Amino acid sequence: MLANVRNMFRVEDLRNKILFTLLMLAVYRFGAHVPVPGVDFDAVQQLEDQARQGGVLGFLSFFSGGALTRFAVFGLGIMPYITSSIIMQVLTVVIPKLEQWQSQGAVGQKKITQWTRYLTVVLAILQGTGLAFLFNRGGGGLFGDLNIVLIPDFNVPRVMLIVLSLTAGTAFIMWMGELITQRGIGNGMSLLIFTSVISEIPSGAAQLKAEGGMVKLLIFAALAIAILVAIVIVENGQRRIPVNFAKRIVGRRQYGGQSTYIPLKVNQSGVIPVIFASSMLYLPTLVSQVLSWSWADGIRGFIDKNLLRPDNFWYITVFGILIIFFAYFYTAISFDPVKQADTIRKQGGFIPGIRPGPQTERHLAKILSRITLPGALFLALIALAPQILLAIWNVNAFQGFGGTSLLIAVGVALETMKQIDSQLMMRNYESFLK
Repeated sequence: MLANVRNMFRVEDLRNKILFTLLMLAVYRFGAHVPVPGVDFDAVQQLEDQARQGGVLGFLSFFSGGALTRFAVFGLGIMPYITSSIIMQVLTVVIPKLEQWQSQGAVGQKKITQWTRYLTVVLAILQGTGLAFLFNRGGGGLFGDLNIVLIPDFNVPRVMLIVLSLTAGTAFIMWMGELITQRGIGNGMSLLIFTSVISEIPSGAAQLKAEGGMVKLLIFAALAIAILVAIVIVENGQRRIPVNFAKRIVGRRQYGGQSTYIPLKVNQSGVIPVIFASSMLYLPTLVSQVLSWSWADGIRGFIDKNLLRPDNFWYITVFGILIIFFAYFYTAISFDPVKQADTIRKQGGFIPGIRPGPQTERHLAKILSRITLPGALFLALIALAPQILLAIWNVNAFQGFGGTSLLIAVGVALETMKQIDSQLMMRNYESFLK
């Protein structure tokens, strides 16, 4: 293991990528502790103390690594970008122009990415404005019985400065994520989420120990280790579909005749469904707290009592259904049986026993549907199992210490290590992952 770690830093190009990625992550964590201008620092400290009690504040700050409860420059985190990505992927199916861009390859993807950035900025402005008005009203019930006012001198210039700071922070995070993907190692956006999530695990463990005691903490730690092993096994599991290529003679040379396979992962979508499902629960939570009309009291009450409590039946049901839905949704986007069958046919290949064309499409779609279901159920089970256990114990440990954190942490870590592995094996070094 130590020899492999040394090999990572022997290759100059790989070493520079790793150091650059670590530097960007350090900048991200630094920005998560820098409050926006114009807020009361004493009130920020009270807000952090309240967030440790769980509830809506703990939920909202989950993907920002606690930056939201510090009202930091990076307080909105990467959630506006994730939300805009979901919206653009849904619109790709609905709007023909976006579908045309998607079929254009790299050129079309560049256009979609550009519009995703624009939509991210718009969502950041809306969310930043909503948070500014929310926190000025003392949280609108968000802080419980505490009357915390983060913005003492509430006026238009100050609100504009706060919203501009939060929006600029989100744009900077988006730029850092893309920069890590281009010049660093791993997927930049996933690594930023990974950093935010693991930063909340120690506080979640401390809260579990304080409320449940050392015995329950050790039991939960053993469950976490078992979950880690299960995640690694399922993440590496795949269904290999054999593909044969017919022999062709061109001149005096023979082409084709070899056999290969299409690897279909059991969990084709990775941790994306969990992230998307969490972001979908994030939106109604934020919107319900911003609404100030009397008719919204029932909506706020339902969300606070049901969608923010991991031990609640509605939370478990809605979160599980969202994970399964996004597992199928993202798998359908990332792997198109029609395009795959057409590519096989054009290359002169065929699946043994299956005719090229429509039969190959139906065969691939059937296999994909079969393996996606256990993968989606596995994601839902892993994400909800720790929360169900905490509900049985009647322990109110908040979002930072649960199955969602483990899924994201392990999934992103595996993908990053696979990229490092490929870099090492290209230079004839031993693989890091056995």
